[in-house]
Amino acid sequence: MTTEQEMAELKATVRHLKDRQEILDCIQRESRARDRQDVEMIAGCWAPDGVDEHGAVVTRAPEYPESANAGHRGAFISTSHNITNHLCEIAGETAYCESYVIGALFWKDGKRTSLGFGRYLDQLERRDGKWLIVIRRCTIEATLDGDASWIHSEAIKGFLKGLWSKEDPSYERPIAWKPKNEGVRW
Repeated sequence: MTTEQEMAELKATVRHLKDRQEILDCIQRESRARDRQDVEMIAGCWAPDGVDEHGAVVTRAPEYPESANAGHRGAFISTSHNITNHLCEIAGETAYCESYVIGALFWKDGKRTSLGFGRYLDQLERRDGKWLIVIRRCTIEATLDGDASWIHSEAIKGFLKGLWSKEDPSYERPIAWKPKNEGVRW
């Protein structure tokens, strides 16, 4: 193999790995944005003509950020979407992904937590150099309901509480510890 061939192969490999990481970053950023109710960040992950299918509910990208947030606010105190296994097939400017997701949903009654196990079946496209979600189909594989009383126990007292806003501690820069009487805590 010539040096030129090796460099071409290396360049193609780096491009593939960079694309794959940017695709995963987009999917994870979208989940994080929903857990913070960050409309701007959610919208930034979607193509303007994107479509989300969550069960019987199909929502176009322009309406999706606020619609998803309203759905969560209507039933839950907080949510946590966790991307686990991630498969990604890249074909030029299009990517086909299957990302396993575990969604934790803390109900408004403060007494119950539900876990949903499913997958996001996503098609992303690179547009103007940026990977964006064009189609998302959501599966549910299993669910689990549990008693949420532990969150109100002494064992949890003092932990930071996630917030549905840019007041969430994850937006702070720089990240610094705070005395136990500062910040929103359990």
